Amino acid sequence: MDKFSDYPTNLTAPAREAAPVTPNDLADLPTLPRAIYVGQSGDLAVRMPDGSAVTFANVPSGSFLPIRAQGISATGTTASAIVTLW
Repeated sequence: MDKFSDYPTNLTAPAREAAPVTPNDLADLPTLPRAIYVGQSGDLAVRMPDGSAVTFANVPSGSFLPIRAQGISATGTTASAIVTLW
């Protein structure tokens, strides 16, 4: 039983769901995440909801990025074991 299940989900609450990501240059993520976990270090190329593209260089293994990326591009991404959280 989750005694906190009746609390609302918001952007400051802990994530309730997660999904692994396969970077893709065209497809958007199915759900706009609250954060992205990078399991293996490298660069992370993302597309933001406003249409801008940015690459986070040299993201260390085990990092959580508090970003709401619309997509994660294969081109420019060398990080792996990527998980979205929402």
